[in-house]
Amino acid sequence: MAKKKIAAKSTELDAKEFFAAISDIEKDKNIPKSYMLEKITQALVAAYKRDHEGITDNVVVDANEELETVRMFVKKDVVEAVDNPHTEISLEEARRALPRVQLGDVLRIEIKPKNFGRIAAQTARQVIIQGIREAEQGMIYDEFSTKEHELLTGVVTRIDPRNGAVSLRLHAGDQFTDAYLGSGEQVKGERYVEGQRLKVYVVEVRRATKGPQVLISRTHPGLVKRLFELEVPEVYDGTVEIRSVAREAGSRTKMAVWSPDPNVDPIGACVGPRGQRVNTIVEELKGEKIDIIRWSEDPAEYIAAALSPADVISVEEVPSPGDAKSCRVVVPDDQLSLAIGKEGQNARLAAKLTGYKIDIKPESAPLEPIEELIARAEAEAAEQALEDAMAEAEENGEIPKE
Repeated sequence: MAKKKIAAKSTELDAKEFFAAISDIEKDKNIPKSYMLEKITQALVAAYKRDHEGITDNVVVDANEELETVRMFVKKDVVEAVDNPHTEISLEEARRALPRVQLGDVLRIEIKPKNFGRIAAQTARQVIIQGIREAEQGMIYDEFSTKEHELLTGVVTRIDPRNGAVSLRLHAGDQFTDAYLGSGEQVKGERYVEGQRLKVYVVEVRRATKGPQVLISRTHPGLVKRLFELEVPEVYDGTVEIRSVAREAGSRTKMAVWSPDPNVDPIGACVGPRGQRVNTIVEELKGEKIDIIRWSEDPAEYIAAALSPADVISVEEVPSPGDAKSCRVVVPDDQLSLAIGKEGQNARLAAKLTGYKIDIKPESAPLEPIEELIARAEAEAAEQALEDAMAEAEENGEIPKE
């Protein structure tokens, strides 16, 4: 037999202050009433359960916005013999409240202790404050999460004198938050002052206990890419594509560009008339050098361009085990130092840009046969695999540590 729900006669708790506060919040903070009502009812139930051990899920709150009342009920099954007084009520006791109640019915008994009004008011106030905080944090997260991998301009609000870390106030839409630019994400040699406007790259937006955490950087390669999107209309509209960026922040960047339109010069578009476009970006990056090269689907052509300004005689791919990609590049003797660059920077950036391990040789040097290079690479890979296996076995306790 289906259980009938029968409500016992009850009195109402005046809750006009609840709904007045909720209406004000909806107007001022744009937080829906339904969200706040849900939070308040959950908190009231939790508060009652804390003071009454044994209560399970049989407590409900009925919030009536039209009547501006909040009432709390405990639901009890009508039984002959009571085993659990928190969830059951005897037929005899139930009929004192409702003479027509039958066995198997569910009786809703209103909870009305003397201090319920005070507890409810305190709980509602705390929940409203907490609800505002959570809703605001949610809106901030929603707004800033759409800005991941984008460029934002922040205002420097504080500089930590101990480590140079910078706090910035960031705005996105009608939301704002504070972000932390650690020393590791700052360009070496840059100096900041309070009140300064600073462009930063949004690496990631995370949820945290104290609100959304926006991770920002001035050293990320994405910063250069976004600056070109701002400065070069052809990049913004897709006429010119930035295929790869390799960067050593504060010193030098290599960027590979390409256009699907054969009538468009992708390098010229990025450089701009008299170098105006690229110079604007170099100025924003405080003098960081930028090499712009043409991307090619031909690896040899692409690698040769990536090693500019050095001339390249030949590029030969070297088969490598696994997913690694390697090549041997031959350059004129007088171009060797230029191809390698100061402290190896040019070769290092070219390798990052292309994804190839680049072995640069002068023209006069005798070259090993490709077969020997392959054999050596395979031997090195096997040796590394053995070292990794030994380390894993040692970590798992399969062999004793030295």
